[in-house]
Amino acid sequence: MSQPLSRDNHTQIPARLDLIRLSIGILAIGTSGPLIALSAMPILTLIFWRNLGGALITAPFALRHRLDRTGAKWAILAGFALALHFVAFFLSMRMTTVAAGTALVALQPIFAALFVKITGGEIPSRAWLGMFVSFAGVLLISGIDLQISLRAFLGDLAALLSAALAAVYIMFGAQAQRTLETSTYTSICYFVCAITALPMALIAGNEIFDFSTREWWLVLGLVFGAQILGHTMFNSVLKRVSPAVVSLIVFFEVPTSSIFALWWLNQRPPAGVIPGIVLILIGCVLVVLRTRPTRVMIEE
Repeated sequence: MSQPLSRDNHTQIPARLDLIRLSIGILAIGTSGPLIALSAMPILTLIFWRNLGGALITAPFALRHRLDRTGAKWAILAGFALALHFVAFFLSMRMTTVAAGTALVALQPIFAALFVKITGGEIPSRAWLGMFVSFAGVLLISGIDLQISLRAFLGDLAALLSAALAAVYIMFGAQAQRTLETSTYTSICYFVCAITALPMALIAGNEIFDFSTREWWLVLGLVFGAQILGHTMFNSVLKRVSPAVVSLIVFFEVPTSSIFALWWLNQRPPAGVIPGIVLILIGCVLVVLRTRPTRVMIEE
């Protein structure tokens, strides 16, 4: 009997190279919220250019691999879900604080667990505690934001929708990567996301090309940072590392984004929001830790 595969071992610390990749991914994806908040480009246009750039960069690597039709179908669905996730996420970054928005988006593993339950799966009873703790954090943040402004409260709702759509995107992506290499999956997914956003931008009457040099630099920052060094890095690590372990590490995006927002935007979340952020992160950690399998799969 051989040793369990690393991606099926939910307690194993990733190898050094994967820890480096994850660290780079956290720093890169942590820049996403602040860069979106800094940009004045219309949201749909920004989504289009960010994902088209990501698709063009990964496409040359994808051409070296075989295309599986079933995997491609899942990648297309993931791309559509990613587009909707980005619409909600970008809205939240411009309507509420980066710290509150990214904390609410961190509820993704809880939505994933709920989707598993809805589709007939099992959630261990001990995981519900984490959900209640996170829910208390959501109520605290949204209640305080509603007192501040309706705009901030609506930004919180957009972040919650973004978290649910992120869970759908990850679930579709996991199915796609069963038969597709990471570069092939990301090329299809990012391209579908881009061409989903483009007609929406045109219908909304958004400008596509005429922007200042500053705006294009922000787009490049999103493409090479959050998209390539963030999303793509995490997708590549999921080939070898348990999703439970990656989910725990991705929570570091919240303090990372908050630090960048403070540095670049001088944006401090209201003091009352901070306990809510802490509750959300504690609850999510409890859910991830308590829903991982007690036994790992053994490869014969």
